[in-house]
Amino acid sequence: MFEIFAEEAVITSLMSACMAVSLFLRVLLGLLYRNMIREADNMASTNNKMLKQCKLKFANCYQLSNGVANIPVFVDKFISRLSIGHLSFHMMYHLSGQAMLLSVVFSGVGVCKSIAGGKTLGDILPFYIVSLLGLYLYFSVSTVMDIKGKRRVLKINLVDYLENHLSPRIDVTNQDIEMLYGEDFDASRYGSAKRLGGERGRKNRRTVELMPIRGKLTPEEKRDLLTVTEGLSGQFGKDGQEESAEAQSNVRRGISAAEEELEALLKEFLMT
Repeated sequence: MFEIFAEEAVITSLMSACMAVSLFLRVLLGLLYRNMIREADNMASTNNKMLKQCKLKFANCYQLSNGVANIPVFVDKFISRLSIGHLSFHMMYHLSGQAMLLSVVFSGVGVCKSIAGGKTLGDILPFYIVSLLGLYLYFSVSTVMDIKGKRRVLKINLVDYLENHLSPRIDVTNQDIEMLYGEDFDASRYGSAKRLGGERGRKNRRTVELMPIRGKLTPEEKRDLLTVTEGLSGQFGKDGQEESAEAQSNVRRGISAAEEELEALLKEFLMT
C-alpha cells in the first residue's frame, strides 16, 4: 500500500520535509514564549537577553522622554520585533503555516502524478492519509502550544513589570540624582557621569599634605608657612587685615606647640 512513497521518492521527501519544518517551528515558538514568560515573572534577575534589552530600552526611553506615555504600545512594538538572528517570531509563525500548506500541495502533486501514471485509488490513498495526519498534528500542536495566548500573557507580564515596578524605581533614581547633583543635572547622562566621576573627583579633589615628622621645622618651612598664612589673611578684606597680626601670633604659637607635640610623639615612637 505504501509502495507509492518509494516510487515517488522526491515528492515524498519534499512533503515530509515541509511537514517536519512546520511542526518544528511551531514547537520552537511555543518553547521560546514559555521561557520568556517564565523569565518575565522575575524580571529583576532575568538572564534572558531579549528581556534585558527590553528593560534597557525602556529605561533609556523613559529618561530621554521624561516618561513613556503608552507602555502597552511600547510592549507591543517590542514583542513584534522579537527575533532569532534575522528570523522574527512573526515570520516563524507564518512560515510554519505556509510549510504545512506546502506539504499538502506536494501531496496533491503526488496524487495527480500517480493518477496520470494509471494508479488506482488504493495506490494513492497513502498520500491522503499522510496529509490528513500532518494536518491533525499541526492543529494539535498549535492548540497545545497556544502561541497567541502565550504572547498575550507575555505582554501582560511585561506591562505589569514596566508600569508598576520599573517606572517608580526610575523616578526615585532621578530624585536621588537631583538631590546629589542638583536639578540642572542631565539624568540621561548619569551613566557617563558615573563612569567619569572617579577621574573627575580625583582631578578636582583637594588634598592636604601632612606635616613631616621631624624634631623641628626648618627656618625655610617656617617662612613658607608664614607667607601662606599672610596670603590667606589678605583674602578676608579690611577686617582681616586688622586681625592679621593676631593671626600671625596665633600661628607662631601653634607652630611651637606643634613642634613640641611632634617631638613628644617622635620620642615615644623611638622608645617603643
